[in-house]
Amino acid sequence: MDISLKQKILHLFFPTRCPVCGEFISYDELFCAECSGKLARFTGDFTVKGADGFTAAFVYDENISPAVIQLKRGVCGNADRALGLPLAAKLRENGAAVGIIVPVPMHRSARRERGFNQAELIAAVIGKELSIPVAADCAVKLRKTAAQKELDRVHRMNNLRNAFRIVRPELVRGKSVLIVDDVCTTGSTLAELAAVMRKSGAISVYCAASCKTPLTKPNKAD
Repeated sequence: MDISLKQKILHLFFPTRCPVCGEFISYDELFCAECSGKLARFTGDFTVKGADGFTAAFVYDENISPAVIQLKRGVCGNADRALGLPLAAKLRENGAAVGIIVPVPMHRSARRERGFNQAELIAAVIGKELSIPVAADCAVKLRKTAAQKELDRVHRMNNLRNAFRIVRPELVRGKSVLIVDDVCTTGSTLAELAAVMRKSGAISVYCAASCKTPLTKPNKAD
């Protein structure tokens, strides 16, 4: 079924709402006009250690955060499209050719508690829009970790060390891989996952997030 037709049908039974303010919008809109005008597009230069490139759609601030929260809570049916389609457009614009998309995995206990992985939802939107396969079962998170934003640089590195494993290396071996997450803060999670991708034979690794926290100081690729 064509994606626009599917959206039209869903809109009839579940009217589309702006994932920021909750106002009703057209089936083909992502945000209402007022909220869209407040969103800051990410144009900064950010480096993820060990990755060949990084792309983000929005600056993570108080204007976009309600959409991210809605997606994490699973209560807004439009949030995955609103966060995924602009990122897909940015990736298309940047021209990074990748063979497979891998969403950042959650630990099984966190996944069980939430019922879904928001990075997978965003990755699915991107994959469909760009016609790139998504391998949600390629990587696993072996243990629960503390929130990176609450730690200093040294503890961030130790927090994520050996936290990920590629369980289906044949899916990334010899390919260009795109790692997708909802929000990037320090880049440490993406860097750790990029490292295990390369060890599993990926020829290049690109990283993308729907939102990147503001760049308040020079990036040291941590």
